[in-house]
This record gives sequence, C-alpha cells and structure tokens, in this order.
Amino acid sequence: MVWDQGGQTWEVLVWRSISFLPALVLFVSVHTAPAISAGTDAVTPVEEFSRQIDELKKTFSDLEKKIEEAAKSIDRTTDIESARQEIGELRGLVSGLLNPVSDNGEVAQLGVKALNHAREKVKALEQDTRFTREEQQYLIGEWRKLVDETEQATEELGAARSEFIQLLRVLQSREDFIDELMQIRRATEATKVIHQLASDIRAASDALKSLIRAIKPPGV
Repeated sequence: MVWDQGGQTWEVLVWRSISFLPALVLFVSVHTAPAISAGTDAVTPVEEFSRQIDELKKTFSDLEKKIEEAAKSIDRTTDIESARQEIGELRGLVSGLLNPVSDNGEVAQLGVKALNHAREKVKALEQDTRFTREEQQYLIGEWRKLVDETEQATEELGAARSEFIQLLRVLQSREDFIDELMQIRRATEATKVIHQLASDIRAASDALKSLIRAIKPPGV
C-alpha cells in the first residue's frame, strides 16, 4: 500500500506537471518572441544600408563622369580660339558663296548657257530640212516656248542671285556683331551646363544624407 500510495503520488505529480506544459510553452513564447523578432528585424537595416551604399557608389561614379563632361563643355564654350575658328568658318562660307553668285560667276552663267542653247536650237531647226513642214513648225514652236520659259527662269535666277549677294555682303559687314552673338550663345550653353551640374550635385547630396541617416541604429 505504501508503494501504491507512492505510485499514486508520483502519478499525480506527473499529471500535474503535464497540465502545466501549455502554460509554460505560452510563457516562453511570449517572452522569447520579441527577442527573435528583434534579431530578425536587425538584419533589415543592414540590408537597406548595403543597398544604399551600392546606390551611392553608382551615384558618385555617375557624378564624377558628369563633372568631367561639364568641365570639357565649359572649356569648349569659353575657348577663344574655338570661337574665332567658328566665325572664320562662317567667313569662309560667305566668301565661297560670293564667287559663284557674283555677276560673272557660275550661277549667272547657268542661265545664259541654258538660254543660248534654246535660242540656238530654234535657229538650227529653222534651217533643218530633215522634217516635214508641219513637224518643223511644231518643233520650232516648242523650242520657242522653251526660250520664253528659260528667259523667265533666268530673270528669276538673276533676281534671287542679286538679293542673295546683298544679304551676304550685309553678313560680311556685321561680322563683329555676329561674333558677339555667337559668343553669347556659347556662354548661354555654359550656363545651362552649370545649372545641370548643380542639380546633379544636389541629387548626390540627397543620396548621401539618406545614407548618413541610415548609419544610426534604429531608435537612436
């Protein structure tokens, strides 16, 4: 009986212990869950920081290239020799066009050649005996029309040529003023480059600020 009583007592203790297991599991779960969660959450800021580091490296690399490009662009827009070369090229183009469009130039001779050719054809057909009378009159009539049309076209070409010559000479006379306008244009381009570079640097600063904020541990 004593053993039975002891056995009963042990059995009672075992059952009582088993009855406390759910409560114990709940207790451990409640007290360990924040620690596990905190350990898991601690990885996220590190991963985010690593991502921001990679992005910042790319931002700095891109900014370095943009600074180099801006420096080259500013050098081009402020290069006096380059500006002189540009106005020199314009001067060469004007001179190159003045010669062919002058009164005795190539353009003027084009109309003369075409008109002389049409007139010569009329004279030749008037003396040509290869065709019937009707054919000869038809051909002569067509070439006389071409003479009239060529005369009109030549007059139109002459008027256009004369106006173009005057404009080219005006351009020559205002070369210094044009040079200043071209320099203003180049300076305007330089200003745009500077504005863009300032914007790029601000963007890099924002990325750097974000990284610096991420350096602090959460809750600090």
